[in-house]
Amino acid sequence: MTDGSGDRLIAEVHEGEEAARERPLVLLIHGLTGCADSAYIRNTARVLLAAGFAVVRMNLRGAGPTAGSGASASRFHYHAGRSEDLRDFLTGLREQDSALCAQGFHLAGYSLGANMMLKFLAEYGRDFPVRAAVSVSAPLDLKATQVRMMAPRNRLYQNYLLERMKAETSAAVLEQAGITREALQKLENIFQYDDRVIAPANGFDGAEDYYRRCSSGAFLEAVAVPSLVIHAANDPWIPASSYMAALSLENPQVRTLLLEKGGHVGFHGRGGEMAWHDAAIRAVFAKAA
Repeated sequence: MTDGSGDRLIAEVHEGEEAARERPLVLLIHGLTGCADSAYIRNTARVLLAAGFAVVRMNLRGAGPTAGSGASASRFHYHAGRSEDLRDFLTGLREQDSALCAQGFHLAGYSLGANMMLKFLAEYGRDFPVRAAVSVSAPLDLKATQVRMMAPRNRLYQNYLLERMKAETSAAVLEQAGITREALQKLENIFQYDDRVIAPANGFDGAEDYYRRCSSGAFLEAVAVPSLVIHAANDPWIPASSYMAALSLENPQVRTLLLEKGGHVGFHGRGGEMAWHDAAIRAVFAKAA
């Protein structure tokens, strides 16, 4: 579907069996530098399709087929707080196939996509028939995540992630940010990318303002949709301290689980077993169907 900017929001739709239309439609939202074809997204989709749900694997704006600087590239780009894209995408889904959406929605978000999802639920959740949501490894505190990501132990992964972020960046986004591609390639860390690209391209007063205004932890009190928030204390990139406030939250709609192990979106099963987070998502959605 195309929004008012001319950008396309592209997704893969799996309608499943005919009975799936009697259950809420599941929307899966990937993380930073991911896409609808990311392994963790495809794995969850398989689990939920087998459980009788219809599933939509969403590409965030500027991800997957619309990444980079090709003819199909998005003019704008996703970021941790771009919750209006989820609003517009769900609106478009209902307009295009009201029968598929007749029973409402379940949402599952991962990492940056989970942060965006939680912010969406606080801001727009009451405007949509969202029945349940699950967040996996959300960076509830973007500043704390940036600091942890830039720790010496995470240098290799940060460099890998930064190169992928640069590759995703379209010429239009560079123009909005007021930075050349040559200058982009010289950025050395995540903070510089957020400060020189994400913030100016999206109307934030630098990276610190972006982190403050888009960290989903500050939005949890306003979430009015039954939501499970999952995180692992040994996540190497998102500190467990980010979840302390969420654990003591008095909002009855939000349940937070801080597990000892699991890494980052890494609650993997042994051998060929299903990932624990996929089993949790399936259980939550089945109960709320």
